Order: sequence, then structure tokens, then C-alpha cells
Amino acid sequence: MAEDEEVTSGETQDVVIDTKKTETVESFSLEVVKIIKDSQQRHGLRHKDYQRYRSYCTRRLQRIRKSLKFIQRNRNKFVKKAVTDEALTDARYLYIPLVSAERAWSYAMQLKLEANSERRKMFHVITRMKKALKHAEELEALCASSKCDARSKLESQAYHLWMKGTLYFETENWEDCMEAFNNASNIYEKLASAVTEDQKGLYLERVNDIVPNLRYCAFQTGDESAIQDLRELRGKVGGDTNIDFLLAQTRDKQAVTLSEVCWRGRSVPVTNERVRAFLLSNKESEQELATATDNEAKISIYDTSLMECKDALQVLRDELKSDPNRKQRGQQSGEPISTPQFLHSYLTYIRLTNTVQRNVLLVLSLKERLPITDTEPKLDPGQRRTKPQDLIRMYDTIIQSLGEIPHLPGVEDDVDLHQEIKAKIFKFKAYRCYYLALYYSHAKKWKEAAGLFERAIQHVDHSREEWQTVNNGPIQVEVEELDTLAQDINGLKYSAQAASILDSNEPSISKGMAQLGLKDNRPLVERLDRYNANQPDLAAKPNFTAFPPDFKPSPCKPLFFDIALNHIELPSLDEKLEQNKSAAQGGLGGFLRGWWSGGEK
Repeated sequence: MAEDEEVTSGETQDVVIDTKKTETVESFSLEVVKIIKDSQQRHGLRHKDYQRYRSYCTRRLQRIRKSLKFIQRNRNKFVKKAVTDEALTDARYLYIPLVSAERAWSYAMQLKLEANSERRKMFHVITRMKKALKHAEELEALCASSKCDARSKLESQAYHLWMKGTLYFETENWEDCMEAFNNASNIYEKLASAVTEDQKGLYLERVNDIVPNLRYCAFQTGDESAIQDLRELRGKVGGDTNIDFLLAQTRDKQAVTLSEVCWRGRSVPVTNERVRAFLLSNKESEQELATATDNEAKISIYDTSLMECKDALQVLRDELKSDPNRKQRGQQSGEPISTPQFLHSYLTYIRLTNTVQRNVLLVLSLKERLPITDTEPKLDPGQRRTKPQDLIRMYDTIIQSLGEIPHLPGVEDDVDLHQEIKAKIFKFKAYRCYYLALYYSHAKKWKEAAGLFERAIQHVDHSREEWQTVNNGPIQVEVEELDTLAQDINGLKYSAQAASILDSNEPSISKGMAQLGLKDNRPLVERLDRYNANQPDLAAKPNFTAFPPDFKPSPCKPLFFDIALNHIELPSLDEKLEQNKSAAQGGLGGFLRGWWSGGEK
């Protein structure tokens, strides 16, 4: 409500300005394009929320009528009041037919979005568009009077022609639609040349919105080149919603002719219309990618194709879930998979390959901001420098997507496909090791970097070997890319090895360099295989061998363990045991005899 109050105050201020103009110039001015553009951007159409914009138009129309005391009811009875030339005493009266036309048009666009699931709502769309055209005619008739200036007359006329062209477009009246849109475009171009630079962009933007509709109408009237112009136009503007909608309508009409597709030597019939439309869209995307020169435009094409592929895959999943014999066919080994399942594998293959190509383009854009040497790349404001770990994550995603392809149902026994995928995986693994080695090089870890460069060279060799085993042979582009990569890796590998040797921070190397010398003080016995001409006189200082000799380790004597006791013959101790027994008995008897004898005395 606070937003509505702010808008209301802004409208009142604009109206007061227009009223002052009527007192001095005696003419009203209505900037139709500016008014509707500001209202649409503030109230929902920035996010294609037509219901919100329609509600705003209703509230605004009520406020305008109430401020003018031009209410269409008398207590409990509705009394229609039309704005006539005699009643046009204030510029705010011109807002009534304009806002009414916008309200009817936004309601028609809302119903058009809902008509994708309920086709009968298209009848209501036509009714709302006719009502919007009627209000646009009323606005043109009011602005044609002498109370409005020339700019208001031209803008109202162009708005009426644009609304008429929109109605003809929905009713598929292509020739009248082209005529109305052409006339509206000519008026907007003339207005753009007559206003200031600040206001010129609004009219040129209006012209650009009309161009896709004109191309589509030309295609419907028999001009086959117009649809190609429409595709090129989408590549330039980067995926406009209106252009995508027009291209989707064209594919729906062409999808009837597509009956089957051939992939990996197997022909598969295509019965679902959504899947047919996607396959046609995929072919068109390949043509657009061949003509596109900017990476951003190519990435946008891939994004659109991936979204359409996602919808087509969902349709096939629903069909597979409703198939009662799917589980029985899956349990029977050795039989080929069903047609819907193989078609699902084909679309999954398209999704994975498009994802890989999209990520490759993202990698190329990141490489432009990657410092390979000490020189920093030139960056635009707002861009950040790329780090090697950013590319490593991208290559991990690419390798993961490629690894899913050989496991698709229906291609488990396709040797050529598996070898081709293995060759690509080895190539991207080489790239991953290459940038990981760069990361260690920037961290001054030269040994790790040299080892990773060597591993990258091994992956390049494995990729070449896998390409040689493919029936069609290696692709020339792939071979050139591998050669370039190997050349870059070898140069940086030798630099890392040299840096690891010459690194002054290594203590063992510096200690060994300090101990180097020409004089050899070892004894003659230890250097019999070498001759030294600078050897001093042996007669004065003989040094044949070291004396006394150094201690050398020698093995210890063997130790007897408890198990050796079983193999030792011990001497007999029986005699000693008998003597100890008799001595013990004699001592005890004498003691007792002495005790008894002492008692007798």
C-alpha cells in the first residue's frame, strides 16, 4: 500500500504539470511509451507477473476516476461514462482509456500463459485482446482532437497499431499483422529521431520488440529465410523470451515431419511431440553454434538447450514409469532394451555432451584471466583473476560427466564409443594435472609440480593411444590440441625441474656444494680406480690404508633358546639323590634316640 501511495503522489504531480501546460499552451501531452514502460517495470512485468500488473491497473483506474469525480455508478446502479471530446478538460482523462487498455492486455497475457495447460482459455485471450484494442481506439480518438499536441497523436496512433498487430498475431492473421506492426515501427522510428537522446532509447527498444514478430509473420507467409534471421537475432540479443516463444511455435509445426532418429547404428521412432520439438531444437542449436562467434552467446544457446532437454527427459521418464513390462524386460539378460529406454539414453547422451561443451566454453573464458607467467592478464572492471584451482574444479565436472556416458543402457557393448570417451577423459585428466602442477609451481613446490607435469604427459600419450584404436581414427582437431598441450607441458616441466635443482632454500644441496673440492684425501686402497696427477709425494707422507683399521660390525654368537633343551643329553644324578636321602634319614633317627635316652636316665 505504501508503494501505491507513492505512485499515486507521483501521478498527481505529473497531472498537475500537464494541467499547467493546458493553461499556457492549451494542449495536453501524453507520453504513452514512457508511462506504460515505467508502470510495467515497477509492478510485476520485470518478472512476467501479469496478474500483479493487472491488479495495479485496476487500482490506478479507480484512483483516477475518483480524483476526477468521474465514477461509473450511481448509488446501487452502474452508469457507464465514456470519455468524450467535450469532457476532455483535464489531462488525467487520457489516462482512463490507456490504463483500461493495459489492464485488458495484461489479463490476456496472463490467460495466454495459463492456456499452455488449458487450451480453451485461448478463446478468452482473444476476447480480452479485442477489448484492449477497443480502448486503444478510444485513446487515439481522444488524442486526435485539437486539445492534444502532435507527439500525443503519434504515440496514441502507434500504440493503437501495436495493439492491433498483437490481436492479429494471436488470431494468426499474418498479413494484416505485418502491416500493423510495420506502421507502428515506422512511427516509433520517427519519434526516436525527433526527441532527445535520453528519450530516444525508449522508442528504439519498442522497435526492437516488434522485429521478432515481423520475422515470424514473414516466415508464416512463406519466407523461409525469415526464421533463420530470427535465430540469428536470438544469438545477438542473448536469448530473448519472446524470440524463444516464437521459435518454439515454429518447432511445434515442424515436429510433425520428424518420425525417427538414428544413433549408434539403431533407428528409433519418436512419437512424443515434446521430444520431437526438442530434437529439432537441438539441430537448430548446432547451426546457431556454428555461426556464433562469442563465447557468451554459445553458453546461452547451451543453457537453453539443456533446459529443453531436461523437460524432454522428464516426459520420457513418465512414459517409462507407466510401462508395465519395463521390469520384466530389465530382468531378461541378453535382450536389447526397449525403444523408449534407448531414446532416453540418447537424450541423456545429448545432455551430458552439451554439459561438457558448455563447461569447456566456461574454461576458455576463465583461461583468459589466468596468469601463466609473471605477467598479469588485462581484466575489465569487476572481473577477478582466475586461479588454477578454479579450472581444476571445472575439469573434475567434465570428467564426471564423460564417465557417465559408457554406463548408459544400450551402449555397454559399443567399443568405439567407449574408446572415444576414454580418449577424451585422458585428455581432460592431462589438463587437470597440468593446472594442478601450475598451482604447485605458484606455491614454489617444484618437485610436486615436476611430478604432475610428468603425469600430464603420460595422460596425453594414453589419449593418443586410445584415439588410434577408434575405427574412424583420431580427429585432426584432437591431435593438434594434444600436441599443443604436450608442448606447453614439456616447457614448464623442464622449468620446474631446473627450479627444483637451483632452489637455494634446499639445505642438502647447499651443504654438498660447500664440500666439493679438487683434493682427494682418501687412502690409496679406496681410490685405486682413479688417477690424480696432483697427488703429493707418497714417500714423505704415505697414505696407503687407514691404520688402525676402523671397527666393522660382526655377527653375534648364536643363542640357544628353550627348544634346544629337547636335544641335549643330561648326565644321570641318581647316585647323588640316594646319598642325600640316606643322610636325611640318619640325622632324624639320632635325634630321636638322644631324646629317648635322655628320658630313661
